[in-house]
Amino acid sequence: MRIILLGPPGAGKGTQSARIVERFGIPQLSTGDMLRAAVAAGTPVGLKAKALMESGALVSDDIVIGIVADRIEEKDARGGFILDGFPRTVAQAVALETMLAEKGLALDAVVEFRVDEDALVGRIAKRAAETEARGEPVRKDDTPEVFKTRLEAYRTQTAPLSAHYAGTGLLRQVDGMAPIDEVTKQLETLLAPFQTVSV
Repeated sequence: MRIILLGPPGAGKGTQSARIVERFGIPQLSTGDMLRAAVAAGTPVGLKAKALMESGALVSDDIVIGIVADRIEEKDARGGFILDGFPRTVAQAVALETMLAEKGLALDAVVEFRVDEDALVGRIAKRAAETEARGEPVRKDDTPEVFKTRLEAYRTQTAPLSAHYAGTGLLRQVDGMAPIDEVTKQLETLLAPFQTVSV
């Protein structure tokens, strides 16, 4: 089962990813984690990424795709994987599809978390207020102002992926505003046909 989770920040993808990992036994692949691991391991693509990061440059799509390509060769990912936070653009999506095709693989589904953006902003503001009330520091990206900026970036860069994947027939949708357990049920029903036996 090879899937992508799509949706704006705060939509609940992280929470549901953890549950999918537990339910279906496939790893969640975070590009940030993979990048750091590749740099630490000193792989060829990791060394390229390290040089770019040290110079303050952005890591190119080619390098990120290379890191994903290396990671899905590892034993725990042979039965499938979840990508969350990647691809972020249509160009990255096309590069990912090309790389998978070269390995004789393909995505099974792209699951989009449909949410009400105004309600999301309210949800984040409430979470920040509750954190503050407990006397705990509020995460920088949990303030409504920063969250709105992240939401705008998602809208301009990543939201077009919805139409891209709808065009390929891979797009499925869940109601991200439903209670957490209800979203989990929707996902399990939707993903069950793609379950594979790990090798």
